[in-house]
Amino acid sequence: MAHISIIGTGNMGQAISSVVTRGGNTVELLGRTDIDKPITGDIVVLAVPYPAVDQVLAQRGGQLEGKIVVDITNPVNFETFDSLTVPADSSAAAEIAGKLPGSRVLKAFNTTFAGTLAAGTVGPLATTVLVAGDDADAKASLVDVITAAGLKAIDAGALKRAREMEALGFLQISLAAKEKVSWTGGFGVVA
Repeated sequence: MAHISIIGTGNMGQAISSVVTRGGNTVELLGRTDIDKPITGDIVVLAVPYPAVDQVLAQRGGQLEGKIVVDITNPVNFETFDSLTVPADSSAAAEIAGKLPGSRVLKAFNTTFAGTLAAGTVGPLATTVLVAGDDADAKASLVDVITAAGLKAIDAGALKRAREMEALGFLQISLAAKEKVSWTGGFGVVA
C-alpha cells in the first residue's frame, strides 16, 4: 500500500485523491493553509496550476528530496489559451526536474480531466493515465496506484515525452475552453 501526498485541493487534487483511495492506498491533501504540515507521502503529486509551482517548490522543495514527485500541470497561457508557456524544446516537468535534482520526477494525470479520473471512464472506455519519467521504479510505483483503482496506465517513456503530453493536455484544454468538447469528456485510449 502506498501513501500519497497531494499538494492542491482543487478539482484535480480531489479527483486524484479519489483514485488513490479507490485503489486502497492512503492520501493526505495539503492546501494553501497547510504550509506548516510536513509532507509524509513517498509519492507527492503537485496538483496546482503551473504558475503556482515555483512557490510550492520554494516552500517545500527540501521536503521533496528523495521522493517521487508527480507533475500534473499543463503550462497553458490561461489568458489566451493559444500557447504553452515553456520553451518549445522543454516542458513543465523538465523544468521541475531541474529544480528538484534529488527527486524522481514523473509526468502524469495532465491528459485527463478531473471528471474522467473521478468516474474512471471516458465514454465507454476506462480512463487511461499516461506516465512519463526517467526512473523505472518510480513509474512502476505510480502505475500500481493508478491500476489498483481500476484505471489504465501507459508508460509513455522518458521524461522528455512530457513535452508531447503537455501538448496533448493543452489541446484538450483549449478544445474544452472553446466548448468543442466537454470538461467531463476527454481522449480515450484503445490498446
